[in-house]
Amino acid sequence: MTVVPLPERLKKALVWAAEERQDHPDKGRLALVDEAGMRFNLSPAESEALARLLAMAPRT
Repeated sequence: MTVVPLPERLKKALVWAAEERQDHPDKGRLALVDEAGMRFNLSPAESEALARLLAMAPRT
């Protein structure tokens, strides 16, 4: 299995989404992905990757 590094804007979107999730626990994952996609100019593939990463991350 090959490990592919995440693009910088996807990393920033993931950090932002994790912080938003903590600050606004009522905000749904899809809403976070949509907003991050607009804020960080994510491609559809990057938005899907973000959604998968958020689904795997525990809610704290």
